[in-house]
Amino acid sequence: MKTNIRVSRKKPESLTSQIKDQLSTLIESGALAAGSFLPSERELAESLKVARNVVRGAYEQLMSVGTIQSEGRKGRRVRSASTKKKAASKKK
Repeated sequence: MKTNIRVSRKKPESLTSQIKDQLSTLIESGALAAGSFLPSERELAESLKVARNVVRGAYEQLMSVGTIQSEGRKGRRVRSASTKKKAASKKK
């Protein structure tokens, strides 16, 4: 999967925040459709030339707000709107 994510070490935002924000934008715009899998931590880290922990942090932040979900060994998937609503109602 080819993502159009770019990071800059010169920006004041952390690399993790840059990745999280760009992934959120891609998901909200529909460029990453609900149900589609994200690249593995290793793949994305290698393509961006950052540590895996940086990508893991971004993925964990997106999971904590319900934007993506873990599918175990399959990877992480963009949640559908209906799945997000169910998760939000369970938290209440």
